[in-house]
Amino acid sequence: MNDSEKSPHCGLFLYIRRGDAQDCFTENFTTVLSDDKLGAIIRQMEKVIKSYGGKTEGIMSITEQIKQIKDDKNAIILAHYYVADEVQEVADYIGDSYYLSKVAKGTDADIIVFCGVSFMGESAAILNPGKKVLMPDAQADCAMAHMADLEKIAKMREKYEDLAVVCYINSTAEMKTYSDVCVTSANAVKIVKNLPNQNIYFIPDGNLGRYVAEQVPEKNIILNDGYCPIHAAMTRKSVLEAKKRHPKAKFLVHPECTKEVLAEADYIGSTSGIIEFATKDAGEEFIIGTETGVFHELKKRNPGKKFYTLTENQTCRDMKLVTLEKVLDVLKNETNQVTVTDKLRERALVPLNRMLELAK
Repeated sequence: MNDSEKSPHCGLFLYIRRGDAQDCFTENFTTVLSDDKLGAIIRQMEKVIKSYGGKTEGIMSITEQIKQIKDDKNAIILAHYYVADEVQEVADYIGDSYYLSKVAKGTDADIIVFCGVSFMGESAAILNPGKKVLMPDAQADCAMAHMADLEKIAKMREKYEDLAVVCYINSTAEMKTYSDVCVTSANAVKIVKNLPNQNIYFIPDGNLGRYVAEQVPEKNIILNDGYCPIHAAMTRKSVLEAKKRHPKAKFLVHPECTKEVLAEADYIGSTSGIIEFATKDAGEEFIIGTETGVFHELKKRNPGKKFYTLTENQTCRDMKLVTLEKVLDVLKNETNQVTVTDKLRERALVPLNRMLELAK
C-alpha cells in the first residue's frame, strides 16, 4: 500500500442554520485520523453546532452511546481519579483504588468496565468471579505494580517468624498471592496498626512504606525499593519553586512521594484525602503533588478555588491511554476481558478480603 492509499483525502462538511443566518464550515484532512482524534473532532463539531443554536438530532454522541449500551447490558463504569476528564464524566463511580474496590465488590452489574490500569481490573475480577470485567485499554499498566521480588519475600519470611507481608493494592495479582493483606494509600496506616504482627514487609512502594513506618513507629517495617515514576520524580526543589510562584497556596501531596517532598507538605494523603482536604479547608489556593487527573474532581467540587501543578510532568501516560472511544468499544464488543485462574483468584482474594475487613 502506498502513502496515498494509507492517507486518503478526507473532507468534513458542516452546515449550520441559525435563524435566518446560514453558516458553512469546511475542514479538510490529508492524514489518517485515529479513532481518538476523530472522536475528539466529532465532539468539537457538536459543541460548535450547539453554540450556534443548532441541533444534533440523529447524531448520537459517544457519551450517549455509552449510556445506552451500558443500560442495555447492565454494566457499570468505574473510573480512577487519574484517567482523563471526559472519561470520569461518563463513569458511574469515580474514586481511588480503595473506594473502587469496595464498589466492585458490592455491585450487582453483570459487566464492570474499569477505567484504570491493569492491577485495578485484576482486583475487580478477583473480587467478582461471576462478573465480566473489561479494560478499555489492555496495555494500560502500572510500572510499580511489578517492583517486588518474590524470592525476597520468601527470604523475609524465613528471617522473621511473625512477618506480615503488606502489599499495596498497586501490585500484580501474582504478587498479592504472596501477601497477607492488601492496603491502599487511604487505609495503609490503619491496617498496619491493626495487624498483630510486629514485623512488616511493605511491598512494592518504598515511599509509601516509609510514610507508614513514620506513622507507626512501634512496628518494625522493612521497606522495598519500588516506586511510582510520577510521584518519585517530584523533588523538594520543585516544591520550593512552586511555593515561590504561589506563596498563598497550601501544598497537598500523595504519600507515594519521597520523604523530602513530604516534609514540605501541609497535608499528606490519598487522592480522595487530597480532594476532601481541599474541599473542606478554608484556603483558596493549593499546589497538588499527585497525578493531574485529580484536578477534574478538585475543580468540580471547588469552582471558586485555584489548583496548581507542582511540575510539568505529573501525567501518567498509562492512565491517559483510557479514552471515551475505547470505553465505547469494549462496551459494544465486550473485548479486553480480564481473566484470572481459579487458583490465582482464590489465593489473591484472601489479602484483598482481609483489607476490606480491617479497613472498616
